[in-house]
Amino acid sequence: MTVQPTSVEKRPKGMSDREYVAHYRNQGPVAVDRYGFYWIFSHAHMLIATDPTLTRQVETEKLPILGITDGPIWEYFDNSLLFSNGAAHEKRRRPLARAFAFRVMDGLRPRIRAIAEGLIRPHLGAETDILNQIAGPLPARIVAEVLGAPAEDIPHFSAMVYPAMRALSLRPSANIETDVQSLAALDDYITNLLTARRKDPQDDFLSAYVSQVDEAGLSADEARVQISSVILAGSDTTRMALCSTLAQLLRHPDQWAAFIADPDGLKANVAAEGLRYDPVIGSLPRVALQDFELGCAVIPKDAVIAPIIPAILRDPDVYAAPDCFDINRGDHPRYHPVFGAGAHRCLGEALARAELEEALAAFASLAQNAELITAPNLSGISGARSIDAMTARL
Repeated sequence: MTVQPTSVEKRPKGMSDREYVAHYRNQGPVAVDRYGFYWIFSHAHMLIATDPTLTRQVETEKLPILGITDGPIWEYFDNSLLFSNGAAHEKRRRPLARAFAFRVMDGLRPRIRAIAEGLIRPHLGAETDILNQIAGPLPARIVAEVLGAPAEDIPHFSAMVYPAMRALSLRPSANIETDVQSLAALDDYITNLLTARRKDPQDDFLSAYVSQVDEAGLSADEARVQISSVILAGSDTTRMALCSTLAQLLRHPDQWAAFIADPDGLKANVAAEGLRYDPVIGSLPRVALQDFELGCAVIPKDAVIAPIIPAILRDPDVYAAPDCFDINRGDHPRYHPVFGAGAHRCLGEALARAELEEALAAFASLAQNAELITAPNLSGISGARSIDAMTARL
C-alpha cells in the first residue's frame, strides 16, 4: 500500500535545522517541501536514491528558476563534473581522479600538519577568530600548494575563494554582485595558471592535469571549471568541518582530554564523528529517471529527491545513540555518507580527510588548554551549509 508523503511546512521561528529535520523524519520516511522536492531521511533510502538506474545528478534545472541563464554561475554549473552525468561526468572527472587518490593525498600529510601548526602557533594563549585566522586559510593554502600556485599569490587566492563559494550557494546574499565578481576573478586566475603551465610545464599537479585535459578532450571552459570545483568544494566545507569538530571537542572535556592523550591514534575517529554529528552538507539532490517506490511513497519521474544528510547521519538503524557526540564510535559505515555515494562520491574525500585529521591533531598537540568562546552555528539543509563564526582562546 502506498502512502502520501508528509507536506513540509514553513519552519517555525526559532526552530533549529536539527529540530526541523527531526520533526519530519518522525512523521514518516518521505516528505515533500513547497518546491516539490522529496525529502528522505534514512541511510538505506539514500543508497536506493543514488542508484544510477533510478536517479541522476541534478544539473542546471534550478538556475532558470532563479533567473540565471548565463554568466559565471551558469558556466560553472554547466561545465562542472559536480553537475553532470554519464559520459560528460566521466570525461570531466578522469583527469582529476588519479591526482586525488588516497595514497597521493596521504603523502601530503606532513606538509598539511606543518601548515596547520604554523597557523596555530602565533595564536597560542590568545583569543582567536578560528574561522577566519586558522580554519579558512588552511584549506585555501593547501589547495594553492597542490595546484602549484605561487606562494605570493596565496593571500589573493584565499580572498577570492569564499565570496566565490557564496555566489554558487544559490542563496540570497546582500553582496551577490561582489561575490559574482570574485567568482569571475577566480576564473581568470585559473585560466592564467593553466595557460602558464601549458607554455612552461613544471613537475606539478597542474602541468600533469593540462596534458590529461588534452587527452580527455575537455574544452577550455571544462578544464577551468574542474579546477574551480576542486578549489571551491574543498575549501568551504573543510573550514566548516574543522570549526564544528573542534567546537564539539571543546564542549566535551573528557573527549578532548582523550584526544590530547592520543592525537594521531584518534584523529581519524574524531574527524569522522565531527563530520557525522554536525555535517557540512545539508542535502545531495538527485532527479528521478522513472517512477519508483521509496518507503511506501511513490517518487514520480523527474521529481527532485533530496537525501537530508543531517537526518541520514543520525539514522538510529545505523548509529547507536545518534544524538551523542562520541569520538570512540565504532558504527560508522565504511563509506561516510557526508561524501555522497556512487559515481558522484566526493573526488576530494582523501584530501579533505587528510586536512581535517592533521589540523585537529595539530590543535590537540599544541593548544591543549583551548577554551571555546563563540560556538559556530552551521545552518542550511540545501547543498553545502553555511557557518557564522567561531572564536576560542588557545
